[in-house]
Amino acid sequence: MIATRTVLAVPGHRYRMLESAAASAADAVFIDLEDAVPPAQKGEALKLAVRALAELDWGAKHLIVRINAHERGVDEHEVRTLSTDAPRLDALLVPKVEAPGTVVHVAALVAHRIGSARPVGIEALIETARGVVDVDAIAASSPALTALHFGVGDFSASIGARNVEIGGTHPGYAVTRRDEAGNYQAAPLDLWSYPMMRILVAARAFGLRAIDGPCGAFRDPMLTRAWALKAAAMGYDGKQVIHPDQISPTLEAFVPTPAEVEAAQRTIAAMVDAEAAGMAAVSIDGKMVDFANVRMARRIIAMAGHERSGAEPLLRSGQIFTRSGID
Repeated sequence: MIATRTVLAVPGHRYRMLESAAASAADAVFIDLEDAVPPAQKGEALKLAVRALAELDWGAKHLIVRINAHERGVDEHEVRTLSTDAPRLDALLVPKVEAPGTVVHVAALVAHRIGSARPVGIEALIETARGVVDVDAIAASSPALTALHFGVGDFSASIGARNVEIGGTHPGYAVTRRDEAGNYQAAPLDLWSYPMMRILVAARAFGLRAIDGPCGAFRDPMLTRAWALKAAAMGYDGKQVIHPDQISPTLEAFVPTPAEVEAAQRTIAAMVDAEAAGMAAVSIDGKMVDFANVRMARRIIAMAGHERSGAEPLLRSGQIFTRSGID
């Protein structure tokens, strides 16, 4: 699985920022040709993106370019230029995807790279009400599609949310109750739980990565980490960041704690012993553990970077589990 826990967004017309992004600790970078670039500088941004992809040392980073789209479709000139002149490109991020036909069209435009040593993938940005409604069909649209991103800012505008900042929830979105004494208490809710889960489920159903949108409060490390931790807890593979200062707290949120890793290792080890004894479940600390727990535990191990290649089979029964990451 490609590491995209932190996906740093960088405007394509700012070459110094592209240089900084290349040197950053982000797992992935998306060079933006869309919202972060003034209309008069779109052409220059495309030229600088191609130059940066060719000249800069990106290491092992996953490199994405967000192209422009309009009512008639995507900017075909950008797609053709990037897929032809930027061999280091890993994927195109297509904004405001609302129908599977958009993905199919872009896939046709980059088909000449499909059989190459570095094919160009497609990552779809789901950021409108229509996109969320049709996200299942979008996720199933093309083998070239590799990820779904949640565009929380534009989605907020799409549904008419009365919001305060990108990724945040208006304080008015809460449940207010009155107790027997006549006192009122408000319990805040998360405005984004539904679209995030819809996108995540569609991604998982079709073997795609799921990337959450950014935290607009980029100078607030507490909010940055908290919102990233929410996405990580849900099962997202990563989160967009809009400033280098967000990389560290976001990465921290997507790396399981030592206690979580230790618990996962204990779960896998216990099930190895249980299977050897002919059992399909075992008790750990007063809790029943079975093969479903093994699948969850292996996800924790993989997120922590403890997964090993050439893993030893865990179960004789032919299940898909492997014994790996047990120290």
